[in-house]
Amino acid sequence: SFSEAVSSDEDMEEWRPPEAKTSSKRARGPAAGVKKPAATRTAKPKVPKEPKVHKASGVPKPRATRKPAAEGKPPVSRNPKNAAVPGTATTKRKISECDFEENKRMRMTESEEVKAHKDDTNIRLKEELLSTMTGVNKWVCVNIVTLLHEENTIPFIVRYRKEMINHLDADAVRDVQMVYDELCSVAKKTQSVIRTLKKDGVLTPELENSLRSCRSADELDHVNAPYKKGSKLSKARRAKALGLEDAATALMNTPHNLDLRAWVKPGTEGLSSVEDVSTGVVHILADMIAKDSDTLTYIKTCVTIQSSVSKSALNKKEQGKSDQGCKKPGDEQNKNKDLDKFHLYFDFTCNIKRIQSHQTLAINRGESLKILTVKVNIPDRVRSDFTLWCINNRWRPKTFAKEELRAIISNAVEDSYKRLIVPFLTRSCRTKLTSAAEKESIAMFVRNLRQRLLVCPVRGCVIMGVDPGYRHGCKLAILSPTSQILHTDVVYLHNSGQQHREAEKLRHLMIQYSCSKVVIGNGTACRETEAFFSDLISRRFFHPLDVSYIITNEAGASIYSVSPEAVKEMPDLDPNLRSAVSIGRRVQDPLAELVKIDPKHIGIGTYQHDVSAGALKAALDGVVQECVSFVGVDINICSETLMRHVAGLNAGRAQSITEWREKNGAFINREQLKLVKGMGPKSFQQCAGFIRINPLTLNSSSKTGNVQRCITSFFFCNFIDEKIPQAIKKGKGKVGVSIPNSLNPLDQTCIHPESYNVAQRFLSLVGGSVDQIGNACLRQCVENKVKASCVDELARAVDTTPETLQLIIDGLTQPPGFDIRQNFGQADFKRGIVSMSDLQVGAVLTGRVDNTTLFGSFVDIGVGRAGLIHKSNITLDKLPVSQRRRSLALGPGERVEVRVLNVDLQRGRIGLDLIRILQ
Repeated sequence: SFSEAVSSDEDMEEWRPPEAKTSSKRARGPAAGVKKPAATRTAKPKVPKEPKVHKASGVPKPRATRKPAAEGKPPVSRNPKNAAVPGTATTKRKISECDFEENKRMRMTESEEVKAHKDDTNIRLKEELLSTMTGVNKWVCVNIVTLLHEENTIPFIVRYRKEMINHLDADAVRDVQMVYDELCSVAKKTQSVIRTLKKDGVLTPELENSLRSCRSADELDHVNAPYKKGSKLSKARRAKALGLEDAATALMNTPHNLDLRAWVKPGTEGLSSVEDVSTGVVHILADMIAKDSDTLTYIKTCVTIQSSVSKSALNKKEQGKSDQGCKKPGDEQNKNKDLDKFHLYFDFTCNIKRIQSHQTLAINRGESLKILTVKVNIPDRVRSDFTLWCINNRWRPKTFAKEELRAIISNAVEDSYKRLIVPFLTRSCRTKLTSAAEKESIAMFVRNLRQRLLVCPVRGCVIMGVDPGYRHGCKLAILSPTSQILHTDVVYLHNSGQQHREAEKLRHLMIQYSCSKVVIGNGTACRETEAFFSDLISRRFFHPLDVSYIITNEAGASIYSVSPEAVKEMPDLDPNLRSAVSIGRRVQDPLAELVKIDPKHIGIGTYQHDVSAGALKAALDGVVQECVSFVGVDINICSETLMRHVAGLNAGRAQSITEWREKNGAFINREQLKLVKGMGPKSFQQCAGFIRINPLTLNSSSKTGNVQRCITSFFFCNFIDEKIPQAIKKGKGKVGVSIPNSLNPLDQTCIHPESYNVAQRFLSLVGGSVDQIGNACLRQCVENKVKASCVDELARAVDTTPETLQLIIDGLTQPPGFDIRQNFGQADFKRGIVSMSDLQVGAVLTGRVDNTTLFGSFVDIGVGRAGLIHKSNITLDKLPVSQRRRSLALGPGERVEVRVLNVDLQRGRIGLDLIRILQ
């Protein structure tokens, strides 16, 4: 009967597809007739191709009627004219087709479940490996990966998802992201290799396990090298093709039962004698030894790297001495200078476990310049120790082995060491050392750039930027407190006979614009220009003004002055004068000015040309985005250049925001960002918390129109209860978007719009209102409430997490004009000058870190030449507790107290010792 045919699970399992194939031709016509009634649901029931549509969709109607059939009731068709009668051939064929489709669907579901289970297993293994490699808890790694897959940016994750990442900082999250990307890349390459080997028919379970256990691309290439297309068949593969793999396995597991004479096959190449069989077994064992992870780990502890001066460099040096009279002195001097840079590595040897990152990069650069010759050495004593360890421990047979069999194992170890292990270690060690050094160098770049971008801006004063020069004069740019260009000029301070006239010109300009701060670039003629200003200041030449000056790094100013961004911003200025403007703005607002320049040109870090350009750019772009986002931007006065670095925005969205602002006027609240073209829900979520709506700048920008200069230091004020210009209209293309036209005081804080409801509940709990944001009264109410009950209890009361509530408390209580950069060091202005000859050994000075490298930190102590604090003198006991981490070591901008260790006037070098960091 029908019910017996479709209700029994055993019948379903016993059914075989071939039966359906034999009846498919006969069943196709009636089955199509059965399918047609299902088409009566639509307006076109008699379309001739309708049965094909239902066949492609998996015949849903028969499966939908199986439940009543299992209860003993025949399926009732909606079209009684074509209904099938139970027990007829049509019904049986229909049941057969239904069972075929059902079994097919079940098999597909099972395969998908198996694939999903395998994928889940791979993800879990990857997460465990990620946790092991980064030292971060597994649940944190899982959350970070999930958040990144959901297209969340690192600044958003670090600030608004703290509870999910266990309060990690941006550097730690970025490290997890980098390691995860590497693992994904290796996993993707592994899958590709496995598919290729499987297609070629050479994949075995052991080989697949070896491939899946690889953790790096080098290990994967090492295992896959013998199987690549076009590669010569390895000795081990030829021996395995002869069937000697079982003999090798027996030699290690059951040598007492192994007789090599049984494998001899006269007339077969490679098996014609016992010696040939022994050689094949040796090759197989040597391959197994070379790919064993424990064996490689044992021998890596004794590997050293050695560098020496190359023969070509010595020949060129000797040739230069012989031809000294025929060549220009400058060329010879430059070549000798290049050789002298690497004199420390002319006879250098170090264990790979102890070599420093800067040493690795220096050796690589010397090798690329063909000045150094580099080798990876394993001492001779290590070879004998390694052989004994393998024979007596790792590769010792499990049972008694005859003398000739032990000789085979010994020969296999020797062959593996000489032919496979040494070349592999040479390649892999250099690759791993270079990779580790590049990561450390990039991390140093990131730390230096963050320190440089977050230097506290100099607000509220007129500044003169000076780009010093000799023949073409010193370029001047006088900037207003809001960085507007007030005046530009050129003065010739170093031409004899004109200095008095030029000094009078300077005094006139500084008194006219009330300018008391001078910023001098550290380029050509810097020391002479500094001496000129210092002399005028000592004679009170600018009285009644109290003038002071500072030397700032002008790296990248010349490149920026001819860039499209500078031409667009200052189209009427000469490129030399643009450099003076950039130098002045670097002190007024370092973040807003330095984001216009490629980070590689700012003059931070070392060996930037010796690391991966892609990895360096990604890391530096990430830290720029982090700094800009954490400081925040005022959307109504922010430049397009700075805006594109906000988390969630890019060049296209920044341009759309600028165009919307020019067309409709100032933004009144954050919600109006949703009206901008290209601003979807995800983009709004990522950027909204880092964008500010300042009521003060809102009113001024709505009257003056587009403001071209970007200021990232915000003067938060209390909510001004006055009429806001209703300049905002509903944007085209955003149909159905309801946006309020009222000002929300929470938009000037770091509180995310997704937490506005929680903020309102908390304000009600403490008895405050949004109009009191930043007031001392509200701050006192919040502090009293937090003291009365802890943050955790308050978080439960307002239904949120403690991390989110703490962020809300910070946003409500931060004073007007709060800037996270105020906790960082500010530029130091001075009035006098000290020369290098005035220094004495043992003198204690204060200075500011100018740059940090992998071997130490350079400190500007005001003598025209930076002194070096070697890394050996930067110990943990000299650092504050909060900075005793690798990612928070000495960085540009930090004020330090140092002691002079040595002064080399001839080479222009100053050695310093760190005493303490000045808070």
